[in-house]
Amino acid sequence: MRIVVQRVSHASVTIEGQCKSSIGKGMLILVGIEESDGQEDIDWLCKKIVNLRIFDDESGVMNKSILEDGGEILVISQFTLHASTKKGNRPSYIKAAKPEISVPLYERFCKDLSRALGKEIGTGTFGADMKVELLNDGPVTICMDTKNKE
Repeated sequence: MRIVVQRVSHASVTIEGQCKSSIGKGMLILVGIEESDGQEDIDWLCKKIVNLRIFDDESGVMNKSILEDGGEILVISQFTLHASTKKGNRPSYIKAAKPEISVPLYERFCKDLSRALGKEIGTGTFGADMKVELLNDGPVTICMDTKNKE
């Protein structure tokens, strides 16, 4: 699984002109799933996300997790995170999992992340044409890949 975490002041996702989900201060997370992903990847990411210290403490130092800060999370599926641009000018998405694999994993990831956070999270709709708005705070943007844990 490949994710992009953005610390936000607020974020929302709109589908067909209707706001599906919106959050205040917290994280917007874009998620890309590949065929070899599974529960182990979900478990690692959920633990890492809720404990990631990217929120400011009283001294203005990024020293607090979202659990400590009380923030919210919005998760958006994004198969384009697995784009390959190695050959030609048109990205290839061959590494992105097909919906029969990625939809159940996305749903499980959202459910497990909500449980780890201790409250409901916002989500988009898998496969929908979504309009995502955010105010990046910092900016703080972090990429993680369960196949390349750095």
